[in-house]
Amino acid sequence: MIKPIVSFIIIIAFVIAFTACSSGKKPDTPEKVTFVLDWAPNTNHTGIYVAKEKGFYRDQGLEVEIIQPQEGSSDTIVASGKAQFGISYQEGVTYARAAGVPLVSIAAVIQHNTSGFASLKEKNILSPKDFEGKTYGGWGSETEIATIKYLMDQEGADFSKVNIMTTGDADFFQASASGQIDFAWIFEGWAGIEAKLKGIELNYIDLGRIAPVFDYYTPVIITNEDILKNNKELAESFMKATIKGYEFAIENPDEAAEIMISAVPELNRELVVESQRFLAEHYKGDAEKWGLQKQEVWQRYTDWMYENGFIEENIDVTKAYTNEFIK
Repeated sequence: MIKPIVSFIIIIAFVIAFTACSSGKKPDTPEKVTFVLDWAPNTNHTGIYVAKEKGFYRDQGLEVEIIQPQEGSSDTIVASGKAQFGISYQEGVTYARAAGVPLVSIAAVIQHNTSGFASLKEKNILSPKDFEGKTYGGWGSETEIATIKYLMDQEGADFSKVNIMTTGDADFFQASASGQIDFAWIFEGWAGIEAKLKGIELNYIDLGRIAPVFDYYTPVIITNEDILKNNKELAESFMKATIKGYEFAIENPDEAAEIMISAVPELNRELVVESQRFLAEHYKGDAEKWGLQKQEVWQRYTDWMYENGFIEENIDVTKAYTNEFIK
């Protein structure tokens, strides 16, 4: 009786295994994932490109397509489910959640804010006090104006003496050299590096250092609550590979830069290489692990947004981000 029973068990086990393999996707069929950037490809995104080129996503059973937002922002694209993951920033996620849009930040790409106000050295703008009588060129957002006003108020400066000009995507260097503007908000790891390569001396006011409230997370990687509730395994797989991508970029900035240039050949090679070396020191920063986010950082800036009327009700920041996938 033993042999027939054993044979029956083996047959049943085979049928179960065959059924499991036949149902759903085959193990060797990667799951397609769409990742939307916030802007044109740049070194904030290198870890994603590295993870794709090195096969880290493929190892997790994922086929990742990287897209740029054609219509709408990365926030709206991820919120709508047209992309499972994307690049945003803390401010954008806060706006979204305050409006009832369930975006969640799952990693901080850079541990500290590496943006600030830059001006040609001859303008002699050394602090927010020196903004008086000068022209600022920016994107035209209300938070820009409120940020400048806050910084000037902290130093007893008169905000009414600043000329605010909307320059949009105008080149910072051309606008400055022509006298159209005196100072602008730049990212040190891109425009700051570009200035050095061009031999242009700048005065740079580090936003996060002079006002900790502005040391928020920018950029961040986002998803939506539906993914986290109904397909957590996807988020886990995606983040395992993404973490490897950014860790590789931290340890191998020059090779990571070459991967980025190969993927986006229209980029300035020298700028990408130097920017990548800069960000290799800033991606993780002083955090224990790349991608970690702190509640105090989220709470501090969210409170500022609420107190300045940018959101009607304060949000629960513990639902706006998670460190669950940083392992």
